[in-house]
Amino acid sequence: MNICFLMYPWDSIQSPENDTTVCLIHECVKRGHGVAVCAPANLTIRNSITNAFCTVINRMEKIPSNLKTFHKNATTREEMLPLAGFDAIFMRAEPPLDPLMLNFLDSVKDDVFIVNSLQGMRVANNKLYTAVFDDPNNEIIPVTHVSKNKEYLIRMIEESTADKMILKPLNGFGGSGVILIEKAAMGNINSLLDFYVNSNMGTSDYVILQEYIEGADKGDVRILMLNGIPIGAMKRVPGEKDHRSNVSAGGSVQKHKLTKQEKMLCAKIGPKLVQDGLYFVGIDVIGGMLVEVNVMSPGGVTYINKVYKVKIQEKIIDFLESKVLEKSAAFRRVTDLKRFVDEA
Repeated sequence: MNICFLMYPWDSIQSPENDTTVCLIHECVKRGHGVAVCAPANLTIRNSITNAFCTVINRMEKIPSNLKTFHKNATTREEMLPLAGFDAIFMRAEPPLDPLMLNFLDSVKDDVFIVNSLQGMRVANNKLYTAVFDDPNNEIIPVTHVSKNKEYLIRMIEESTADKMILKPLNGFGGSGVILIEKAAMGNINSLLDFYVNSNMGTSDYVILQEYIEGADKGDVRILMLNGIPIGAMKRVPGEKDHRSNVSAGGSVQKHKLTKQEKMLCAKIGPKLVQDGLYFVGIDVIGGMLVEVNVMSPGGVTYINKVYKVKIQEKIIDFLESKVLEKSAAFRRVTDLKRFVDEA
């Protein structure tokens, strides 16, 4: 099997031992699969065929078990390759989503199995996706407002029965720009909203205003979902000087056993994720409430592996192999049936 990982540049990876993508690539190489890496900016069209300037990982006689050593010792070569020639494309590009990247991939979506699907990426690449889950009584999703109207946002804060709320940019990721606001200290809210809404010269940005969930100061839970089913979870605890629990913001990781509420949440959203072709996602949960769905480059595999002594990447690549086999079998069946009709 040949797999193209559409991701950040291979040479730019600073901490391969903590990188989920490196972990997935390592598992593919261990199984003897061909692996190529391509940055979204390196997609191209040649003679009306979608190609990619790829960094191809050379076959290794001895594959190190340590991810850092694997990344350091792996040798590569540069090749321009047609994307339709791959068996699978694994989307691991960092947010925000580049719509032009998806336009390139539209030409091969029927030929190659893509994780996650292009349609799924289009509908779920931002923090508005949680609105697709029917939850009129806020059983799994906290009260959330999204707007670029400053007066409206201030009114929502004033009308809220909550003492605290979370404010964050719609296009942020990795915990960037997330702040806690308190109704008892509204003196700076105008300047804060001016900064968030009018941060771009000449344009305004959407922001998310979300009711604070009790216990959020103690961290959140990252749950990895594969084909609509949870395959691993960890609790992320904020650092001493930051309310954000993202590991990239200084948070730490602990073991976590899914609660009854969290299992119910996963069961409720799982079918919709699969329906939208969102096979591998990371969901962020606080107090059993869904805060965010991460579909572009969900991380956490290496951290969960360390605290539980497991190898989640094996399940992910098992799934990828099974879907490629299904696609190949379906193609052969149709080809054989067409040949039967042609010869009739």
